[in-house]
Amino acid sequence: MAITSTAWAEHTPLEITITAEPPIRISGFDGVPLQDLPISASAIGNATLRDIGAQRVTDALRLDASVSDSYNLPAYWDKLSVRGFTLDNRYNYRREGLPISAQTIIPMDNKERIELLKGTSGIQAGISAPGGLVNYVVKRAPNDPEKTIRDVTLSYGPGDNRLVAVDLGGRFGEGTNFGYRFNVAHEDLNPYIRGTKGFRDLVSLAMDWQVNSSNRLEWEFEQSHHQQIGVNFYSLLAGSNALPAPVDGTRNITRQPNSQPGVFDGLTGTLRLKHQLDNGWIWNTQYGMQHLRADDRLTYASGCATGPGDRFCANGDFQIHDYRSENERRNGEALQTDLRGQLLLGGLDHTFKLGLMRHRQSQRMPFAAADTLLGSTNASDGGLTGSAGATQYWPNTNSTDYSTEVSLNDRVRLTERTDVWLGLRHTQLNRQSIQTDGLAEVRDARGVNTPWLALSQQLTDHHTVYFSYGHGLEAEAAPNQSSYTNAAQPLPTMRSTQREVGLKSQLDHTHVQAAWFDITRPITTDGANCSNTPSSCTRQIDGQAHHQGLELSSQTKLTQWDFGGSAMWLDAKRENASVQADLNGLRPVNVPQYILRGMVEYRYAHVVGLRSGVRVSREGQRNVTENGDIKLPAWTTLDATTHYDTKLINVASNWTLAISNLTNKHYWRESPHQYGQYFLYPGAPRTVRATVVFRL
Repeated sequence: MAITSTAWAEHTPLEITITAEPPIRISGFDGVPLQDLPISASAIGNATLRDIGAQRVTDALRLDASVSDSYNLPAYWDKLSVRGFTLDNRYNYRREGLPISAQTIIPMDNKERIELLKGTSGIQAGISAPGGLVNYVVKRAPNDPEKTIRDVTLSYGPGDNRLVAVDLGGRFGEGTNFGYRFNVAHEDLNPYIRGTKGFRDLVSLAMDWQVNSSNRLEWEFEQSHHQQIGVNFYSLLAGSNALPAPVDGTRNITRQPNSQPGVFDGLTGTLRLKHQLDNGWIWNTQYGMQHLRADDRLTYASGCATGPGDRFCANGDFQIHDYRSENERRNGEALQTDLRGQLLLGGLDHTFKLGLMRHRQSQRMPFAAADTLLGSTNASDGGLTGSAGATQYWPNTNSTDYSTEVSLNDRVRLTERTDVWLGLRHTQLNRQSIQTDGLAEVRDARGVNTPWLALSQQLTDHHTVYFSYGHGLEAEAAPNQSSYTNAAQPLPTMRSTQREVGLKSQLDHTHVQAAWFDITRPITTDGANCSNTPSSCTRQIDGQAHHQGLELSSQTKLTQWDFGGSAMWLDAKRENASVQADLNGLRPVNVPQYILRGMVEYRYAHVVGLRSGVRVSREGQRNVTENGDIKLPAWTTLDATTHYDTKLINVASNWTLAISNLTNKHYWRESPHQYGQYFLYPGAPRTVRATVVFRL
């Protein structure tokens, strides 16, 4: 690259314009710069998403030390843990600020940035798990009438993946009052894990119309399709209190000739009207819809046939099943309207926002999911031994959730440097679920309130400290089954609480953010003797999860050097449990003690447009079992990239060569406990990705 760049530059010099970077802003906070908000948040912009080749939200948010994996299967939807809490894919995700279901594979090709609000999310969501809230922001038409976007992306790897994508944008019409952004992508999937071929497609269009000086109409949609053979985890070995040695991450131990790919289709869109009122007040109304369809198919391992069902046999044998739940449908609609502006009350400046949202989420499933025992196999040898068993049919669950949320936020300017932030959200929730065989019906209706309070103080023009206090809410009911003494009865509202103290500093070339947080969240249990026997279970709240931690992040630019990094130390433990008292004081399964992320990048002065960088990730030790007798050790990976911006035949282009896991380290990446199984997932081996973007 360095040699050829000189020859190209002599014939077609590369023009580089340096402008001041605009302040980062977070959706839902009325354009207030992130630096001024009394919250801990991060935003991964399009330039970074392109540099790292992000195709899933886990690729992007893994740059943040507050985030780790939580039962993250390839070829399945992403599951994330933030501040040690697993996000709920039904309630902790937003798109353009509106709630969506993340029980699908969401494409990244048409996303402008990913926003992560850390901690309890009662200020933005009525019902959600603590930890954080993820918001997808789609690409929009350029505001500059002179700017057009004509980008073509070609990418190869990691593995044998092949991607082609087109990104078009511009403005047209009288006075250029119409704008468009069109994205289309196709990728043939053949990743580093053997026997997991598939493909994906995306078509999306975003448009806007500047009706007049006071009204702007925006609308967009995306249609996505993802089809790929799934991959199952490894597990612990029976009779051993030691962690098995890490394995080759390219192997697929559950792949069978009759394995079918999982299929995920999604149609999602929004319509938004912005109306400028008198005296600077703004009225926004937005509608969002989502239609998801899935064929959930997976050939999976299910423990030892002659021993414990929660892990493999001592010699590595395990049962292998084929699971299929065809034509799952999940639909959602959200309508939100809000009014915001400024008033002078009691001699103080108030910035008000009053909002109303109606949200409906439904799940319509096939009558039964089929689970077929194929036989037994071994993690080392593969293949099948023994005869196949019968197919079991499990009823699915249909559900419908309705919620109405009324919110009021007020930013009060006490002095030139002191602000008080007040928020209150009332949520009226109505849920109904029933098994597809007509049994186990559950109804839950309740109203809940989530307050939020913060104080921010500017110490200087560049340094701000803040304190915040807020709640998050979750609602749950006991399953309507004969084994439960409180079948179908709603549990008390589970209210999580967060306290946070933070410091933000913004100098000429350095940004620093630090936050200490303290989160408590109620935990439910079914009791130690729960079984299929009638009245053997009681779903109840049993103590709480208590997570305290310290987050640090910094970005610095020094001449040709860029430095960035983040760190989180986390003290997570169970408290005040009486039914599961033996877990008090213990760290939850699959939650690391600390996480470190760092990067350094160098821009070559003598070769314009050439830059190289290194990223390092380290995650601390975590428990594999509840009592901590088996632990997954800390691991570290190193990634390297080189980017080159140049002109080729007078066409601007960006070239990227990226190597992940540079040292080809073999390690266990995470250790979730799900569906009665102890899982181990191997980290990816060394992979290479080559990408070029032509700007026509």
